[in-house]
Amino acid sequence: MSLLALGLNHHTAPIAIRERAVIDENNLQNALKNLNSVAEVKEAAIVSTCNRTEIYCGMHGNDTEPVSTWMHEFLNMSDSQFLPHLFAHTDKQAVRHLMRVCSGLDSLVLGEPQILGQIKQAYRDAANVGTVGTELSQLFQSAFSVAKQVRTDTEIGSSPVSVAFAAVTLAKQIFADFGEHHALMIGAGETTTLASQHLKTNGIGSITIANRTLGRAQTLADTVNGKAIELADLTKALSGVDIIISSTGAPLPILGKGAIEAAMPARRYRPLLIVDIAVPRDVEPQVADIDGVYLYTVDDLNNVVDEGRKNRIAAAEQAEEIVQSQVELFMQRMRAMGANDSIKSYRDQVQHTQSLLLEKARKQLQAGQKPEAVLEHFAHAFGNKLMHAPTKRMREAAQHGDNDLLKAAQSLFDLDTSDK
Repeated sequence: MSLLALGLNHHTAPIAIRERAVIDENNLQNALKNLNSVAEVKEAAIVSTCNRTEIYCGMHGNDTEPVSTWMHEFLNMSDSQFLPHLFAHTDKQAVRHLMRVCSGLDSLVLGEPQILGQIKQAYRDAANVGTVGTELSQLFQSAFSVAKQVRTDTEIGSSPVSVAFAAVTLAKQIFADFGEHHALMIGAGETTTLASQHLKTNGIGSITIANRTLGRAQTLADTVNGKAIELADLTKALSGVDIIISSTGAPLPILGKGAIEAAMPARRYRPLLIVDIAVPRDVEPQVADIDGVYLYTVDDLNNVVDEGRKNRIAAAEQAEEIVQSQVELFMQRMRAMGANDSIKSYRDQVQHTQSLLLEKARKQLQAGQKPEAVLEHFAHAFGNKLMHAPTKRMREAAQHGDNDLLKAAQSLFDLDTSDK
C-alpha cells in the first residue's frame, strides 16, 4: 500500500478557492464514505479547516488521479478552478507533510497549536466512520507523537506571534495566579476576540466584554463564558478587574486618567494592567502616571511579537530536524511491515507445499511402500519445490545480465560464491 496526501491549503490556493473546498461536519461522513468507495482507495481521512482541505489516503497502487478526480467532482469545481491549486505528496513526502502540519510548521501562524486538535478530530471522525485502518492509524499516531516531541523539545509555541497572544503573555507574566484575576475586554472585534479566547484557554477567572453594541458583546461573551456590558457601564466595571485589553475604532480615547484614578481606591490599589491595542489609542497616555497601573500600547506589543517571530523561526529549524528524523524512522517501520507481509506469504507457500507432500508421503506409506524410500522421495521433492522458483529467476537474471538480482540472491540465501 502507498500513502497519499492531496488537497489545497493557504500555500497553494487563495481564500476564494479554499472557502469553496471546505467540507463541513454535516457533510463529512458522507464525504468519507464516498471517498472510501473509490476503487484505488483503501483507507481515508479528511482534514478541512479555513486554511486547508486535505485528504490522506492509503492507496492500492501509486496513481493519485482517482482521488483528485473524486475531490473536484465532490466539491463541484471545474478542473480549471481546482487543478492549478492542487498539491499531491506520496509515501515519504506524504508522511513528512502530515508531521509538519501537526507540528505547526505548515501553519499560517508558525507554531500555532490549534491545527493539532483539528487533525486529531479529523482522525477521530474517520475512525468513527470506519475509513481508517492499520496504515493510516500508524501514520496519524506517529504524527501526533512527533508534534508532542516538537512542543516538548523546542520553544516553537512559547513565543507570542500575534498582538492578542502577546497581550495575554504579558498578563501572565504580571499575574501569577491567573485563575484568581478578572479581565475586561473593550471592543468585540477580531483582536479582542482572539485575546478573549487566549485568556479563557489560559484559565482567567472571569471575562467581561464591553462594547458599543450590546448584542455583539453578548455574542463574544457567550463563546468565553463571560459577561456582556455596554460601554456606558465601563467605569462601573473598573473596580472589579485586574486586566483591561482595549481595541475599538473610536476616534478619541474612551478611558481617561480620571476614571482610572477614581477606581483605584475601590480596587484597594491592586495592580492594574491595561493593554491598549487600538490605533488611535483608546486609553489616555497619562494613565501610565498612576501608581500601580501598567499601560502598554500596540507599539510595545509589536516589539514583543517581532522578537517572538524570531524565536519561533529558530525553534522551527530544530523542529524540522525532529520531523526529518521521525519521517525516516516511520519509513523504516513501513518497509519492515512490507517485509513482514512478504515473509508471511513465503511461509504460507512453504507450509502449503509441505502439507501437500506430507499427505502424498502418508498415502505412499499406507500403500505399503518402504519408509526409507518414501522419506528420500519426500526430501527430494520438497527440496526441488523450494529451489525451483529461485533458481529459475537466477538463471533468467544471468541471461539478461541482471547482476543486481544475482547479488541480492547471494545475500538473501547466504551463498558463498568464492572458489573452493
